[in-house]
Formats: sequence, C-alpha cells, structure tokens
Amino acid sequence: MKRFGLIGAGGYIAPRHLKAIKETGNELVVAMDINDSVGIMDSYFPEAEFFTSFEEFAAFVEDLDQQGQKLDYIAIGSPNYLHLPHMKFALQNGIDVICEKPLVLNIEDLDTLTRYEKKYHARVNSILQLRLHPSIIELREKVQNAPSDKVFDVDLTYLTSRGKWYLKSWKGFDAKSGGVATNIGVHFYDMLHFIFGDIKYNEVHYRDAKTSSGYLEYERARVRWFLSIDGKHLPDNAIQGEKLTFRSITIEGEELEFSGGFTDLHTQSYQKMLAGEGYGVEDNRAAIETVDVMRKSILIENPLNPHPLLAKVINKPIKVAVQ
Repeated sequence: MKRFGLIGAGGYIAPRHLKAIKETGNELVVAMDINDSVGIMDSYFPEAEFFTSFEEFAAFVEDLDQQGQKLDYIAIGSPNYLHLPHMKFALQNGIDVICEKPLVLNIEDLDTLTRYEKKYHARVNSILQLRLHPSIIELREKVQNAPSDKVFDVDLTYLTSRGKWYLKSWKGFDAKSGGVATNIGVHFYDMLHFIFGDIKYNEVHYRDAKTSSGYLEYERARVRWFLSIDGKHLPDNAIQGEKLTFRSITIEGEELEFSGGFTDLHTQSYQKMLAGEGYGVEDNRAAIETVDVMRKSILIENPLNPHPLLAKVINKPIKVAVQ
C-alpha cells in the first residue's frame, strides 16, 4: 500500500484521483485545497487529514518524513500555473509526483523538472489518459500499418460551453491557464503527437479569450483545429448535459468515435505508474512545445488551411479546401 497526498482536493478532476487511489488499493494520508468544499473525500478516505493552506500541508508532509512515515506520491490537480511549484515541493522532499495536464505551461519548466528529478532522485508522472483509450490505440495502430508515405487529413473540433465565471477564474488568464488552446486542448495535441508522430509545422489563425483555431502538420497528418468555450459556436447536435459540448475528430472524413470509455482511464494511469510504466517529463514535451508556440505566434491572416468553423468567428467568408 502506497501513501498519497493530494493537492487540489476541491477541484473538478479530484474525484478521479480519489477513485484511482482507492481502486489501486492505496491510502490517501493528507489532502489540501484553498476551498473547503471537499465532502467527496468522505466517500473514499474519511480519515485523511485536510488543510486549506499550502503552508500547513507542506509542514505536515515534512513532519511525516521526520516521523518515518514519508509519503510515496503527491497527486497534483491544482490550477495550471501552480503545477510547477507544487511538483518542485514534492521532488525536493524526495516524493514522486502524479500531475494533471498541462504538466507545465512553458518549455523551460520541463528542463527545470528534469533537473529536480536528478537532484532529488524522485520522478514526475503525468496523466496522459487519452493514450490509454482503446479507440486512440486502435487508430495509432492503423496509422502505423498504413503505407509509410501516407499523410492523413484530420479535423479536430472541440466546443465546450462555459459560463461567465470561466473568464473571471484563473482559467481566464493566459498567465495562469495558458489560454484556451492549453487549458482545453493540450491533451488533444498530445494525442495527435502520439498517433501521428513529431510535429513539423504550427500556425494559428485566430486567438481570443474564448476561442482558438489553427493548422498543424505532423509526420503523418495535416490537422485543422478549432477549440472554443463560447456556446454561440455550438452546432444543433451538441450533447446536452452538465455543459453543452461538441467533440469531433475526423480522419479522412471518417469520424473517430471515442465519446465513451473514459471512466476508468485515471485508474489505468495509476496502475501503469505504480508498475513503473508511467509517462514522464519528456513524454509531455511535444504537446507543451505545441501550445507554447500557439500562445506566442503571430496570427496568420487569410490562411490556406482554415478550419471550416473559422468563418463563424471572423464573420467573413473563407475558402476552405475539401478534405
């Protein structure tokens, strides 16, 4: 049984970590969140210690070490901009990390993590759960078995409506979230890299607080992409539920079906990590570099490969090549 800490116990993703820790037969010793709405913990680890200040959490973790009860892992589901300092704390104390995506916001931060791993002899593990999805694995195998010179045409569309709260939270500030392309898109870019190989070209056609769109080229794919949290862009067949969502990935005009099968992917990720087969710092580099470029690049006007929905946000006709 491994001993866990959890930072971000009140967040959206926290229940998946609680479930994964429980289902892999391990123990949550202590959790922390600045918000105290963490009743979900009672369903999994009612005896776990809890703090609303990081300083108290850090002192408790360090005291455990002094008492010979050192944590084995700290799981991190805090806001994006806090991932790096929270991982550095864990590594400095010789504790392995399990961190949500995006692992960090900047390429330079990946190198910092690598230095900390070597200096303190602890490891960073990341949640890249789409790599474990059966449909993604199947598509990857299909691409690898295709003729070596085959380059696939791909359209990636992800629309997930968010209310006015979103832009007033940390997610609405690029310095804290990385912007829309990072916050809701980084796992898709990791998936594209996982399936289609190294990225060769990256251009951005549109970027504001709610929407981003552009074009990518990988070794084996040409990708037009469109991401938005603006409900105005949702099609009529958007999924009704907690929030209106539309997700579509087409390859050569054929829809990739991967709407289901997500329930246990965090648990599977934990199982791989505990077996020493988790995804580390370097596994994140391609996706982090991709969104870093997207955030800093100059916008391309009148692009040659626009996503079909781009016309909807720039309010003027565009020429879209048929794929």
